[in-house]
Formats: sequence, structure tokens, C-alpha cells
Amino acid sequence: MTLINNKIVRVDMNSGELAVSDFPEQWKLLGGRALLSRILVEECKADCDPLGADNLLVVAPGALAGSTAPTSGRLSIGCKSPLTGGIKEANVGGEPGQDLMKLGIRAIVISGATSDNSRRGLVVDETGIRLVDANEYRNMWTYACCEKLFSGYPETASAILIGPAGELQLNTASIACTDRSKGRHPARHAARGGVGAVMGAKGLKWILVDPGKAALREAADSKAYKDYKKEFSQEYLSSGRHDAFKLGTSSLVPTANMLHAFPYKNRTSGRNPEWEKLDGARIVESFKERGGAMHNCLTGCIVRCSNVVHDSEGNYLTSALEFETLTLMGSNCAINDWEEVAELDRLCDEVGIDTIETGAALAVYMDSGGTSWGNVEEAKRIIREEIAMGTEFGLLIGNGALSIGSARHHRIPHCKGQAIPAFDPRPFHATGITYCSSAQGADHTAGLVFDQDLNEEEAARASQELQIINAVVDSSGFCTFLGPTLEETGHFYSAFFGEKISAKLLADIGWQCLLDEWQFNDRAGFTAADDDLPDCCRKEGIGPDNEMTFSVSAAAIAMAKIRQSPRDKLYKTSPAG
Repeated sequence: MTLINNKIVRVDMNSGELAVSDFPEQWKLLGGRALLSRILVEECKADCDPLGADNLLVVAPGALAGSTAPTSGRLSIGCKSPLTGGIKEANVGGEPGQDLMKLGIRAIVISGATSDNSRRGLVVDETGIRLVDANEYRNMWTYACCEKLFSGYPETASAILIGPAGELQLNTASIACTDRSKGRHPARHAARGGVGAVMGAKGLKWILVDPGKAALREAADSKAYKDYKKEFSQEYLSSGRHDAFKLGTSSLVPTANMLHAFPYKNRTSGRNPEWEKLDGARIVESFKERGGAMHNCLTGCIVRCSNVVHDSEGNYLTSALEFETLTLMGSNCAINDWEEVAELDRLCDEVGIDTIETGAALAVYMDSGGTSWGNVEEAKRIIREEIAMGTEFGLLIGNGALSIGSARHHRIPHCKGQAIPAFDPRPFHATGITYCSSAQGADHTAGLVFDQDLNEEEAARASQELQIINAVVDSSGFCTFLGPTLEETGHFYSAFFGEKISAKLLADIGWQCLLDEWQFNDRAGFTAADDDLPDCCRKEGIGPDNEMTFSVSAAAIAMAKIRQSPRDKLYKTSPAG
């Protein structure tokens, strides 16, 4: 089926029918998360079975993806989550977001499911779009799957795919995207919420995207766009805004530990006595002898926060070993060796599972006495022989922290069924409000606030502001670590679309995105009672004299979901801090 610019592609996995429609003019400014949420609110039954044929899987590049804007090619993948039962958007880097937009595809909406348990692949290239048989890829791990898949396609191709966890429809299942490395590694993951399980339930193993010689998208005012891109990039790289990300997110370990926000042994403490063994500085030190380096996971990225990790023999192992993984797979399980965590990270990427949810599930299992703290060999075995093989125990732990905890233990740090990510909410109440009030559940991309000196009202307002800004960033295609303010994003939008796009209008788009997400969850049956953290966060303290608890009132959490008049600060705040 031939493609034309600015289209929505709809794929019915049951009938095999493909349809291409014009992108609605009224959605012109929507991309990524905002577009995905709008499609789900309008077209997906909120009370559907997440793993049933009525759920929709939406793949949506950011509004500026495929253009020359710096670090603007990120991709949103979402659905009704089998983990939370609510709406879910998982944001990911890699090449597919750029490539889809070069081909003029604003979104792919996947419905139905194969009726015969077969595997299909979706090919998207300059000649059109088509479903093909992919049964030969059944149960393949992601790296082997990519090697086989790319053997028949040129170097311009990228891929979106699932591992065996997705095919097993596990709630920890992620969706991998290939990066821009020479090996085109499937190391970037839309990881949270079990989106990979939904892709697997539909019988879709992979999406192959080859833009061929398709050109970058042109801005309506190309001179203004080019001039502002240069101005912004120079300011970003020279002003100090870039400094925090030069060594990647793994460099956050010392700060998080100092602030009692580095979970240890299933969050029974906020500090790890052996934190230095997990410090990202150790990864950077390894580059000199082993190789590896910092790189950009997608074309056009100026942040370059992704570390490429090599093993002791100098061979590629994984990319990127992020703060979240070092925290949940490492410190939270008392696995205090960054090299061991790197091996676990590679295993998770191969099987196609979220390192955050899996690390939290393993920690709950260790806390319950299932195995000893820090037992890395058992952790590897569980991923390789239980989760990947779909054993009875593998299904229990492969469905996440709440799944294994409900069967074995009382301390289950989660919100809306999704494991709490790295930064602990007890020292940062505004971050805890984000975890509670976000329709996404506890999510590290929803809006983290690191100011500890806020009263309840101030914390609720700060959480709301960052949630709006992050929704805009996730909708634009920009990376959070680029940190554009709404004013700066407005300059890019104005030149690209050829009309004045104010910071206020973008804030309205971000707020509408949040409203759509809350509306979907309301229809799915969520209530205010779901906007809370468990007793292990409210009653069990950490920090000096164990005085740090999440003591925020329900009224303050509710306040984050009621918009007040926007302040000037909102427009000048970076999502990265």
C-alpha cells in the first residue's frame, strides 16, 4: 500500500487489512504522547481486555521528528496497559521515530489480533506498507532477531520489535527500538507498562522501517528554523545545561545516594553503603582500557548521554546502562557491581523486559526470602531460564512486582500496579505527588521534582507544572535531557509550522494530554483511591532517624489534577530540572 505524507496507518491484525488516511488538520500540532492519548480516548474502549483484540497499540513519533531540530526523533508507543489497567505511553529513542516521520507517517494504529497464533511482521518503506509472515522469528531474542531481520535490508533500515517476553504477554514486556550504532543494536526500549505484551498479544513480532532516500521534513519557515536550531544548540552546549548529561544518567548515583533517594534492598533504605561500586564514573573509567564511549542513540542528538558498555575482553555488551537500571537491578537488589548489572541489562534487553519493573520484582522476591540479597547468578538464571521460558514461576515474577509480591510478600513499592522507579518519593514529596496523580502510574518520565523545601500546595503545583512540561516534551519528539522550555519549544514549532505557537498554547496542549489520560483512566474504572502510594512508603521511614515518609495528604495529590492559571515559571522551566 502506497504512502503519502502526513498519514495515519491502521493495521487490523485479524483481517490483515491495511488502511491509510489523511492526518486530521485539527491535530496538526499533536505528536507522540499527546497524539497517542487522543487516539486512545477517541477510539479505544477503556474497559477492554488489555491483551484482547479490542485494545489498540499506537506508535506515534513526536511532532518534530524527522526534522533537523536537535534531539527531536523520539517515539511514543502506547495502549491500555496490562500492568496498570490504565492508559500507558512509553517513550523511546533510537532511529524508528525519525524514519517513520521521513516517510510521512504520523501514527500507526494496530488493532485486532492474529486468529491462528501466528507471528507477523510489518514492513514500512518507500514502496509502501505490508504485513508479512514472521513465524520464523518466533521466540527469538532481540539481538538475534535483528541480525536475521537486517540481513535482508539495507543499512538505512531500523526496527521496532519484541522479545520472547512480549510473545509470552508478560506485564514486564518491553518494545525494543534499534539505535544508530553500526550494529543497529535493539538497546532502546519503550519499557514501562507492559506495552510489549500488547504487541505480542496482537501477533506482531516486529516493524521494519526503511526510509531509503526519503528526505528530512522541511520547516514552513526554513530560514527561521535553521537559525533558531543553531542558536539553541550553541546555547545548550555552551551554557552548562549539557554538563549534567555528558556522562549519562548513571552519573546521578552519588547525588541520589547522598539525598537518601537511592533505594537499597527493596527500599528499606535510601542509601547503599556500597554505592561507589555502582557509580557511573566507573563505567566511564572503563572506556580507556575496554573501549566503549558516550554516543547518541538517534540521528541528530546533541546530548549524547548514552554509554556504550564493553565487557572485560573489550566486546560490546550493552547500551545504555542507565541510572534507573543501576538503581532497580543493582542497588535495590543489593547487586553492588556495575559490571554485573550491565550483564543483567543485556539479558533484559535480549528477553525484552523492563529493567525497572523486573528489578523491583526481583527485590520483592529477595525481600520475601526467595533468594539471598545480591544473588546475581540467581537473578540471571531467573531471567534466562524462568522468565524467557515462561515457566510457572517465570510468569509470576515476569508479570511484575505486584504479581510476585501478592503471592509472597507485603512490601510492594508500586502505584497503580506499576513499580516505583529509581528516585524514592519519601525525600521528594512533589515527585511522589507525580507518581500518585499521573495516569501513567509511578513513572520516571512523568515529572520528577527534586526540591525538598516545598509545602504541600507548592509541591502539588510543582508536580503539575512538570507533568505539563513533560507531556509537551514527550509530544514534540524532543528528549527530556535536551531540556527545552515551553518558550524554546514554541520557537521551534512556530518556524516549523509557519505560524505563531506560543508557550501558553503548548501548555494547553500538554494539559489536554493529561486530561485525555485521566479521562481514559476514569472510564477504565480508576478512582481517587488509586492515586496513592502503599504503606511501605507512608509508614516506613528512611533517612536520618527514619523520619522521611511520604506524608502528603490526599487533598494535595488531588490538587495536582486541578489546573490553575499558568505562571511565568511554567514556561521557563526545563523538564530536566
